[in-house]
Amino acid sequence: MANINEFCATGRRKCSVARVRMTAGTGKITVNGKDVNEYFKVVALPGYIMQVLKVADKEGKVDISANVCGGGVSGQAGAIRHGVARALVLMDEALRGSLKSSGMLTRDARVKERKKPGQPGARRRFQFSKR
Repeated sequence: MANINEFCATGRRKCSVARVRMTAGTGKITVNGKDVNEYFKVVALPGYIMQVLKVADKEGKVDISANVCGGGVSGQAGAIRHGVARALVLMDEALRGSLKSSGMLTRDARVKERKKPGQPGARRRFQFSKR
């Protein structure tokens, strides 16, 4: 049974999907059972997730547990960020305006373009030979 003070949300980015659980706490963030700094080796990615908490002024006030799958590390960080923003809105509806104006509630719809038939990639063409 879900805790009454637990807020769950889903975030998506590229091919990544993150299920985020948020509770009141001390600011501990875990991703797939590991600490966020241990999971994301690149220094910038935990900071990218923390942006949402800075805008909402919730740093050190909530514990976040994220389960993320699919895509690469950058897409996964974006999915967690989206999920955290959505969970914060569930926690406090008054945060919707500030999060929406800073673009954190918008799902980034950019995904990889499909490969087209008769060419080697999505946009690349085979080399043209005049003779």
